[in-house]
Amino acid sequence: MDQLLGMETHWGWLALGLLLAVGEMAIPGVFLIWLAGAAIVTGLVSWAVPIGLALQIVLFVALALASVFMGRNWLRANPIESADPKMNDRGARAVGETVLVTQVIEGGSGRVRLGDSEWLARGPDAEPGTRMRVAGHDGAVLLVEHLH
Repeated sequence: MDQLLGMETHWGWLALGLLLAVGEMAIPGVFLIWLAGAAIVTGLVSWAVPIGLALQIVLFVALALASVFMGRNWLRANPIESADPKMNDRGARAVGETVLVTQVIEGGSGRVRLGDSEWLARGPDAEPGTRMRVAGHDGAVLLVEHLH
């Protein structure tokens, strides 16, 4: 324990920075990286300039706040675009697909089969067995139309 307490503080800041950077890679959320940067810069400054622990903490807090706000503004101006924006929107992924009517579409509503599941559907009247195309969706209801 005496060795730990006798450790120079810049090593603690650098270790904290690396730990936070690893945390960002393990649990990506674009937040811990800013704190990691603040800790690493604090460690480098305390290594180069002999400052007390209280001033190091103040420096870390100031750098952390500045980097988080600058990072937030940068991300707002440069949003991260998803490689697959429809990943969690099954209805949007279904647009353009061909479906099979399983329960008569009458009065504008019925059921259709898409892949291995059945969906509620709204569209023109159609008998079971009719193939239709998904034109859109309204929540969990597919909007279907006759194939052209």
